[in-house]
Amino acid sequence: MHIAILAAVFPIIFVGELPDKTMFASLVMSTRGKPLSVWIGAAAAFLLHVVIATTIGVALFHLVPHRVLEGIVAFMFVVGAVLAIREARKEQQEEALIKKEAVSDRRVVTTSFIVIFLAEWGDLTQILTANLAAHYHSPFSVGVGAILALWAVAALAVVGGQSLLRVINIRTVRVITAVVLFGLAGFTAWEAVK
Repeated sequence: MHIAILAAVFPIIFVGELPDKTMFASLVMSTRGKPLSVWIGAAAAFLLHVVIATTIGVALFHLVPHRVLEGIVAFMFVVGAVLAIREARKEQQEEALIKKEAVSDRRVVTTSFIVIFLAEWGDLTQILTANLAAHYHSPFSVGVGAILALWAVAALAVVGGQSLLRVINIRTVRVITAVVLFGLAGFTAWEAVK
């Protein structure tokens, strides 16, 4: 495992997930059930998604020539940045949907797993994890960094979510995420042409 890669991946995924609908889902579900049960369900869903994302990233690395892959990764970072900006605009719609989903089942762990698992498909952090696995060529290090970041955000949501939302402006975090992703896109594109 490469600690430098883990240390680079953790903040990218953490900041990307912080304003995400899955954080809000964990927060809302923890008000209706035991926070630990919500976290366990969310953690299992995140683990499965990280395995899927890193596998896709490694497959791309082995199938696509290096310069083309770096171009694809740069493009996907731009897509991720655009998604982050779009998500910043529609946060109120997400909260209503999550509240509806959270009360749909009595078994907290199962509900948490299902809600998070479904919400993460094609999500910004799943795309970022696949891109980072392809970029760094170290799926295990990327996977560990990503899962630790996702678990940390889920823990923040279930333990102190309401207080966190009073302190942090979610729209600002999403815009910062977009700026970071645009920067990564530029760097990756530069790496592809050198």
